[in-house]
Amino acid sequence: MRRLRLVLSVLPLLLSAALRAEVRCAVVFGDHMVLQRGRPVLIWGEASPGEAVTVEFAGQHKSATTTPTGQWRVQLDPLPASAEARTLTVRGNNTVAFADVLVGEVWLCSGQSNMEKQLGPRQGQKPTDNYEEEIRQANHPQLRLFQVPHYGRPQTGVTGLCWLVCTPETVQSTEFSAAGYFFGCELLRELGVPVGLIHASFGGTQIEAWMPAEAFAQSPDLRELVHVHYPAWVEGVQPTELYQSMIVPVEPYTLRGFLWYQGETNCMNADGAIYTEKMRALIASWRVVWNDPAAPFYYVQLAPFDYSRWDKFPKRLTPEALPLFWEAQTRALAIPHTGMVVITDLVADMHDIHPTNKRDVGLRLARLALAETYGRDDLLAQSPRFASMKALPGGKIELGFSHTGAGLASRDGRPLNDFMVAGDDRRFVPADAVIQGDRVIVTSPQVAQPAAVRFAWDETANPNLVNSTGLPAISFRTDSWPVITERPKPPSTTPPP
Repeated sequence: MRRLRLVLSVLPLLLSAALRAEVRCAVVFGDHMVLQRGRPVLIWGEASPGEAVTVEFAGQHKSATTTPTGQWRVQLDPLPASAEARTLTVRGNNTVAFADVLVGEVWLCSGQSNMEKQLGPRQGQKPTDNYEEEIRQANHPQLRLFQVPHYGRPQTGVTGLCWLVCTPETVQSTEFSAAGYFFGCELLRELGVPVGLIHASFGGTQIEAWMPAEAFAQSPDLRELVHVHYPAWVEGVQPTELYQSMIVPVEPYTLRGFLWYQGETNCMNADGAIYTEKMRALIASWRVVWNDPAAPFYYVQLAPFDYSRWDKFPKRLTPEALPLFWEAQTRALAIPHTGMVVITDLVADMHDIHPTNKRDVGLRLARLALAETYGRDDLLAQSPRFASMKALPGGKIELGFSHTGAGLASRDGRPLNDFMVAGDDRRFVPADAVIQGDRVIVTSPQVAQPAAVRFAWDETANPNLVNSTGLPAISFRTDSWPVITERPKPPSTTPPP
């Protein structure tokens, strides 16, 4: 009886201690982090229900009371950029302090294996160009890296995440995105403020894996795709799963914008006809959860690659499947506050789906951000884009382009390549093309009355038409004729019964 009374007297104390949960911040907060400058900064976490929580940073004191479920959040007033190492303190029933916190520009880098590809060697891939020297020079105290690891399944309480100061050792140990790294280095150099990069990529994955369930409901063409099970080489990469496991842990950490390099797996599935709609849904959904409808979203157009020579992909593709996918990526430029990097000139091996020049990919992404987000009017960051077509006497076609700068040029000084024309018979033949200012005149002796023009309309296209900055022109076609993207299946070799 005495023992029972003792248990009953201690039990309330035990329950009280269990209910007094320690103050915690979301896993994306930590030592060495970078907070976004110039906009309200959201800080959030967990504590005991009804507990008073105060966040202190840079002379600000913001308080909140936790909800009945133990959630809390505060919002710091906009902060100026600062390279001063300061401490962010969170106080409740206990105190949590994060040291060496900077204020600058924060970006999220995501996608599949070409965004994931690191500076150093990776099994089954050629290393990025000049990686040994690049790693040796990777001492950037004001560049901070946050690597989201591959979680095989959706997670609710992930651990082990941390911000790291960029050094040769941390770049290698995290296997941080090479394209993201070069982007961050260029922003650091040009803006002169600290830069924080959050990297969440997973090779071989479809865009559907990175979309929340709500995104699929935005379009009648996407609603049923949330239930589709795709062939995958690992678990946890079906529709919505990577969003849950790799994006949710870092949302809605206050940031400037997004970098995206993805699409190879969707292209392998002959997804060109609907990929624009998927991009539109992804971008809109991410902007919603980050509460920023104008958040910049800059992405990389897929590199030339001989998809049609591979029979192991889900679909047996034709040489036109990739150009049709490029067309879908180009259409996504109609989404406000987006920009696309074209890399048809950066590929040395058309049989390698992981081009090794990631430095120029990152620099071109940074150029987009500097021009479109940070207001550098002196920079031309967009590739030349087809704008108009006009028939001229003598079987000539005049093509107009936007984003030409001081005029168009040939990258290598040779005659323009990768132009084709067709008459009403829809039979395309190689064409001669000559630059006249910001226009191109196209002709072919084989087509007296051309009806359509195609440019770089092949999976291994390496066109030499560039603008005055040297950025390659975007692949295009002036027709809307049907395009065959899949080769017929080979005849069965199974003998009849």
